[in-house]
Amino acid sequence: MVFPKVHRARQGAGPVAATAIPAAVHAPAAAGDGAGAAPADPGPRLDGVRLVMVNWRDPWQSTAGGAEEYAWRISRHLAERGAIVTFLTSREPHQARVETRDGVVIRRMGGRFTVYPRVLAWLALWRREYQLAFDCMNGIPFLSRLVLRRRTRVVSVVHHVHDLQFNAYFPRPLAWLGRFVESSVASRVYRRCTTVTVSESSRRAMRDKLGWRAPIEIIHNGGLPGERRPLDDAPARAEIGDPAVVSLGRLVVQKRVYQVADLAHQLRDEHPGLKVHIIGRGPEGEHLEERIAREGTGDRVVLHGFLPEEDKNSVLAACHLHVTASLFEGWGLTVIEAARLGVPTVAYDVDGLRDSVRDGETGWLVREGEELPDVVVRALRELSDPRRAEAVRRACRAWASRFTWEASGARMARLVARELDLPGGTKPHDPSAPGASEAHAAPGAPHTPPGRKTTR
Repeated sequence: MVFPKVHRARQGAGPVAATAIPAAVHAPAAAGDGAGAAPADPGPRLDGVRLVMVNWRDPWQSTAGGAEEYAWRISRHLAERGAIVTFLTSREPHQARVETRDGVVIRRMGGRFTVYPRVLAWLALWRREYQLAFDCMNGIPFLSRLVLRRRTRVVSVVHHVHDLQFNAYFPRPLAWLGRFVESSVASRVYRRCTTVTVSESSRRAMRDKLGWRAPIEIIHNGGLPGERRPLDDAPARAEIGDPAVVSLGRLVVQKRVYQVADLAHQLRDEHPGLKVHIIGRGPEGEHLEERIAREGTGDRVVLHGFLPEEDKNSVLAACHLHVTASLFEGWGLTVIEAARLGVPTVAYDVDGLRDSVRDGETGWLVREGEELPDVVVRALRELSDPRRAEAVRRACRAWASRFTWEASGARMARLVARELDLPGGTKPHDPSAPGASEAHAAPGAPHTPPGRKTTR
């Protein structure tokens, strides 16, 4: 097998769901106001190290989301540190089978389900070529550990526990099989492999629900600096709504975006000027249109579909509140994206989202016994106070500035160095492992319990 040289020249990248991947990752902002920060340490050099990133989809596929952005950002950072990276994934009909972007070789094979056996066969054929494999588990693992050489290091990447999410897509027997493979099979196959997840609550769920035995490291999702103020061409208040609520992300079953759209009808009496903006695309888009027509809220719900980065930021920054109704998240990439623009989030108190939303500081969590519309009303009431609104905006920007793709990539580079016994590796630290006594978070992340605001 011939590995191409890693070229340093950038080749523009495409969109992930409602977010375009720009050509450059900026240095992280300071935690206070996001300005004037020194460049972060990008991590150790990985010159010549051969890595493979195995992920169900790539960022340019129609149903791509946060997991795809994570896999691609990490791959690109490792390539920048000198690694030779192959991104192994499925293929949609319009996509090339092999191409190179930003120094990463992308190899596509198989469809939604056939990608699994085809990837295993390909890895078995080229098993001697790689020193380390990232096996990204989107509910169903690739089981790469079974075909790669024993000396090849495997790092499992799990964003969140799917568990009951299988019920939303499969009949009962297949849903049971999915849960069995996710828990009993995967936890055994990867029991000696380091695992990476993106939040403390996801790590806890893996221990409690999956019986995961392997050490689990947290490497958060990152992000790019947002606009520091509303854009000059931001929509007029009459156009955007007063108040204005926005939902950002893929239109898929588990996101339950219809609950956000229903706010236009549920809050009509209390907020006659309210408009709901839905930014994103996905298979649930058609169903959402039908529901809006049936409810007669077409004049109060705007379906934007996919928006280029500048237009998306323009709409997002003009809104008062970001709302997500998802019950399954590893972290909440859109929560941080909104927070960078000073927009707080209302979300359910579930794994992942209880980590990315600081309840009472950068947003509000819908706890057991509460209803989404009631919490949205409470949030809008608080934001109607200018002082409170400004305090929330500042807290959102300060919180979001702690998470950058450069910092996440650097942590992964250090993990790779550790796995391969190279200079610059970090010591493992898993507080959920036996004998650990105190919580540990990524550098720059808060050392406070999930869902709780920090004490200033």
